[in-house]
Amino acid sequence: MDSKLIVIAIGGNSLIEDSKHVTVSAQYEAARKTASHIVTLVQAGHRVVIVHGNGPQVGYILLRAEYSRAILHSVPLDSCVADTQGAIGYNLQMALDNEFRKVGMSPSVVTIVTQVEVSDDDPSFKNPTKPIGSFLSKEDAEYHAQHDGWSIVEDAGRGYRRVVPSPQPKAIIELRTIGSLLSQGVIVIAAGGGGIPVVREEDGTLHGREAVIDKDLAAALLAKQLGADLFIISTAVEKVSLNYGKSNQEDLSTMTVQEAKEYMKEGHFAPGSMLPKIQAMMDFVSNTGNRGIITNPEHLLESLDGGKGTTIVNV
Repeated sequence: MDSKLIVIAIGGNSLIEDSKHVTVSAQYEAARKTASHIVTLVQAGHRVVIVHGNGPQVGYILLRAEYSRAILHSVPLDSCVADTQGAIGYNLQMALDNEFRKVGMSPSVVTIVTQVEVSDDDPSFKNPTKPIGSFLSKEDAEYHAQHDGWSIVEDAGRGYRRVVPSPQPKAIIELRTIGSLLSQGVIVIAAGGGGIPVVREEDGTLHGREAVIDKDLAAALLAKQLGADLFIISTAVEKVSLNYGKSNQEDLSTMTVQEAKEYMKEGHFAPGSMLPKIQAMMDFVSNTGNRGIITNPEHLLESLDGGKGTTIVNV
């Protein structure tokens, strides 16, 4: 099998297996299981860049800040993303190192705290819709709206949620550093949680923004800018399905970009679940002509030759 540069986006299921057991040790064990499957790709001779999600972990940071707001300063959302990049990257670095040693390998693994450029002109900044954090009481929601400028929505009678912008990623700020490390054979963990959203001012300076970038879209951008041979999104299911969860569910082994567009119009992919993954795949495949794959962690290696997972192609 020819050596490929593969960008892998791993989802929340790769980091938290049980929502009732979310200790750091439990999250490490989940990361270790995913790492063991990524190791098989490196054993086969491939170079790997890993992008991870961080939704639950950012929620935990925000909840801690909520409980301690009387005695500690609040934490801006861009800093929350940076915090989780470090903590999750640490777990993945350790897990990969330990799993590599089991198979007699010792490649270097490093996490890059990654900034991703967005635009202040992005429509999402005028219409924030991405819910984050815990449910709030009406009193707490009004407090944050007044004191912190939060945008708040009521969520189906269950309480109030903060909503933030989710702008399109434009550029990976640390791209050259990531490419340099790859050229030296280093396994890189980058753009965690979609990256830290920053804007480039007219004078060239960078400034953070309180927003959340979709992890799969950021991973697709990174894959394009690195010239990756293959983009893989690792998720909870082995294959993409039509009529998911229904008696007439149909699992797909292959799908063209045009077919994906038609399935989207028919409403087969749920927003906040499979839809952003399909959109990220369409972006990568249509712009590069290279393949994309959606599958679960345990079938990463088998998916490369089409034996498992769903392969997305341009034509």
